[in-house]
Amino acid sequence: MGRLFWKFFAAFWLSLMLTMVTVIAGAWLLQWFDPPEQHSFEAERLHLMLGGAVGVLREGGPAAATGLLRDWAARGAVPAMYIVDESGRELLGRWLPEAELAGLAARLARGDPAVAEVRRGGGQRYRVFAREAEVARLLADAKPKPPSIWVPITASALVSLAVSALLGWYFAKPVRSLRWALHKVADGRLDTRVFARMGRRRDEIADLGRDFDRMAQQLQQLVGAQQRLLHDVSHELRSPLARLQAAIGLARQRPDRTEASLERIEREAVRLDGLVGELLTLARLEAGAAEMRRERVDLVELIGAIAEDAQFEARTLGREVSWRAEGEFVVEVGAELLYRAFENVIRNAVKYTVEGSTVEVSVEAGPERLTVSVADRGPGIAPADLTGIFEPFRRLEQTREMSGFGLGLAIARRAIESHGGTITAEARPGGGLVMRLTLPRPPSLS
Repeated sequence: MGRLFWKFFAAFWLSLMLTMVTVIAGAWLLQWFDPPEQHSFEAERLHLMLGGAVGVLREGGPAAATGLLRDWAARGAVPAMYIVDESGRELLGRWLPEAELAGLAARLARGDPAVAEVRRGGGQRYRVFAREAEVARLLADAKPKPPSIWVPITASALVSLAVSALLGWYFAKPVRSLRWALHKVADGRLDTRVFARMGRRRDEIADLGRDFDRMAQQLQQLVGAQQRLLHDVSHELRSPLARLQAAIGLARQRPDRTEASLERIEREAVRLDGLVGELLTLARLEAGAAEMRRERVDLVELIGAIAEDAQFEARTLGREVSWRAEGEFVVEVGAELLYRAFENVIRNAVKYTVEGSTVEVSVEAGPERLTVSVADRGPGIAPADLTGIFEPFRRLEQTREMSGFGLGLAIARRAIESHGGTITAEARPGGGLVMRLTLPRPPSLS
């Protein structure tokens, strides 16, 4: 058991013990310190017997009272009732100590409930009573002896001990599971998941487990993406480096072809420089756009400039770029990154659209967001690959003969997403592809 368990356990146990001891002590005091006459059956029986003897004596006289006393004595009724006249003679002739007879007046004076005086016609006076010692013994025996207060306290301690242990285990168990999962992730086991170990819990701790699983999944995806990126970069660098080595070897073997070899080396160096530049841009976007330099620009005007530049390139390839825009969209953004994003998408469409076709670029600037659509008439993409084209170095079979590294759309997606936007691809009716880019207006400028 961990330290958290013992903290939970101690807190629950002390709280339960204080509560239960307080309740038990109050109930014990209330029960055992009540006057016994209020709840003693024997005291009630003494009262009824005394009242019965007084009533019979008053209504039936000494003879009836004598018969009643004789009947009670034959049945061994407890307590024994006595009736004495003014001379001190007991009706059944039973002997009584003089001191006890003399003390009857004092008992009457102090309101002893076991003594009563009856006056009959002719001035005769009788005293009906039970002996004081016998009454005291009867009531003492009738009153149950209270159990020790430690009995309920001990029982309460054991019950609260079990309940506190259960509660401590219940609250500490998911924390132990989270600790186990954290150790697993720290050891590199990014496939570790903890929510299933939470059982049927539906509280904040279970939410924490779900958040942990989401974090572990995101880490697993990021690490997997980094590993794939490292593998792809190694593969992409290998080809130009191999060509560089071949060109150098050829220059050494054929000094007369040195000029051609230098041109080949220059082309491969430029290719490597472009690859490294795009990798740096992608790495900067992967790390986040918090450090990007923001400028206040009109994105509609920016996209228009890109479309005009792409038009010159398209015409040399026998293609066209049409441009349609509405309104303006002035925001403070990372202009350089967004320029690269829009340029990559538009130039990519120009590259893949068939000869004689037109790339259609349309921009709609609304009050809350900017929507850009770039439609081409290229070979198109299978529905299963529409999301994969935004992954680094992802090049489809039908586009492998084209030049490029497969980083343009990856850079575009990360640049757009770093500004809170989205980029999607969908098949175009009649063939080709439509790229849709949306950018929300920053809240401070909305």
